[in-house]
Amino acid sequence: MTSQPVTKLLPDRIEMGTVALAVRDLERSLDYYRRVIGLELLEREADHAVLGAGGRPLLELKAHANAERDRQAADLFHFALLVPSRTALGRQLGHFVASDTRLTGASDHLVSEALYLRDPDGHGIEIYRDRPRADWYADGEFLLGTEALDLEGVLEAGRAAGGQWDGIDPGTVMGHVHLETLDLKRAKGFYVDTLGFDVMKEMSQASFVSVGGYHHHLAFNTWGNRTRRAEPDRDAIAMRWYEIRLPDRAALDRVAAGLGSDAPRDGWLEVPDPNGLVVRFTAPA
Repeated sequence: MTSQPVTKLLPDRIEMGTVALAVRDLERSLDYYRRVIGLELLEREADHAVLGAGGRPLLELKAHANAERDRQAADLFHFALLVPSRTALGRQLGHFVASDTRLTGASDHLVSEALYLRDPDGHGIEIYRDRPRADWYADGEFLLGTEALDLEGVLEAGRAAGGQWDGIDPGTVMGHVHLETLDLKRAKGFYVDTLGFDVMKEMSQASFVSVGGYHHHLAFNTWGNRTRRAEPDRDAIAMRWYEIRLPDRAALDRVAAGLGSDAPRDGWLEVPDPNGLVVRFTAPA
């Protein structure tokens, strides 16, 4: 299912980039993301750190020692790390089993296979692998859905490859970001009608959107009955911003102009969406 926007600010190719989170205890979070998830530490300052895979930044953490979570405000539902194969997902699952790591879910989404966790601050995490694009459709119908995951099959894929788990696969990228919002209609107005995402799957309380035919780069839902917009400057345990990477400066300038913003000077532009969640658009120099 697709929807044609009134305007299309985005190019046909984007990448999801870094997700920035506020955390209560930076050392606790670094231990979790390095030891449990297997990300590598790329940068470290007193109250700030960047982690990633294969040298690629994926997660930025900033300490907010006395902050609390506002469960009524729009926020991140989960960020999703895309590993390059079922083997990589199987090795990750084997590590979780061996380390007695608690999963919050495991699903076969027909287009992908996914594992779900929460970090020590309650931020949602998905780790998944994609099936080939040719398998995303059957008789012209897009297959995104939810079924039970074949856990043993995923584990066996990891075991069959042999070798020790040594962190998350270096080919891991940020696959998508899923937002928890309070106004689905306004979210679609911004992401679909203005930016130009295509609707790939529509539910009564959720939408899954992408560009270039991917199953989804973004999702947004109202499952949590949120009642307030996010406040980007508030000292809260929440997502601070997430990144959409554009292919070049011309694409970034086009997005800025279409959103009524001044031309970016430093290769990035930050704007709040209608639910107050901050999108950081970036482009290479």
